[in-house]
Amino acid sequence: MTTVRLPTEIEQKLEAISQEKHKSKSEIIKEALEKLFYSEESQKNSYELGIEFFGKFGSGKGNLSVTYKEKIKDKIHAKRRTH
Repeated sequence: MTTVRLPTEIEQKLEAISQEKHKSKSEIIKEALEKLFYSEESQKNSYELGIEFFGKFGSGKGNLSVTYKEKIKDKIHAKRRTH
């Protein structure tokens, strides 16, 4: 069993919702907590959100992050040779 102390304003809002929906305050709080738990569990981190896109548009060359400087130099030299 858990006891929660609520500020007056929240207690009044809870009472109003309870009367409006014809439910006990406990039921309203349980429903709110269930929604919170579901929301927390369903939130994905950045990796999980992008996992379907990782590698989807890759070049197939696994060394590009290591050899990019060399590739840039080659392109610059190739431009100079054509002029």
